[in-house]
Amino acid sequence: MIPSLTPIRVAFPLCAAALALLGGCAVVPPGGPSVVALPRSGEPLGQFQQDDYACRDYAFRSSDPAGASQSATTNSVNSAAVGTLGGAAVGALIGAAAGNAGAGAAIGAGSGLLVGGAAGANGAQYSANSLQARYDAAYSQCMTSKGNTISQPQMPVYVPQPVYAPAPVYVAPPPRRYYGPPPVIYAPYPYY
Repeated sequence: MIPSLTPIRVAFPLCAAALALLGGCAVVPPGGPSVVALPRSGEPLGQFQQDDYACRDYAFRSSDPAGASQSATTNSVNSAAVGTLGGAAVGALIGAAAGNAGAGAAIGAGSGLLVGGAAGANGAQYSANSLQARYDAAYSQCMTSKGNTISQPQMPVYVPQPVYAPAPVYVAPPPRRYYGPPPVIYAPYPYY
């Protein structure tokens, strides 16, 4: 009989959270081009589709997405692991100075995993964008060499909206009531 399941109950959710964080570091190879290819004038659809399939295959082989995505994923996971180990070491040193090395190591490992995982995910996103750009370049070159045209989608033009200052607020004292001069009152003539 297992004397206590408490370590397992604590370790399982921590491992699941670590795997979920590291899953965000994976780099997926491009599934297709992000540019629009248009057939040349008078070209039948079947010929254009053959050109498209051949150029997709050429772009996939020339950019080596499987190897690039594997190395990018490995680098991002290594970044998270180094962050975790570095955070645990720094946390243990700070915890030892404060009197509790175990708690410091746990806090340091958690924060190191968080920071290292974020850095790894950032690097993975950069690698994925670079991989897509290489794929698009190879696809565009191939389609252009076959006589087709590449239409880049127009970048949206954002016109800055004018920003108006808020209307001024005038705070004036309430108007005083105007009292005219006192009326002239003549005393009645004395009756002698």
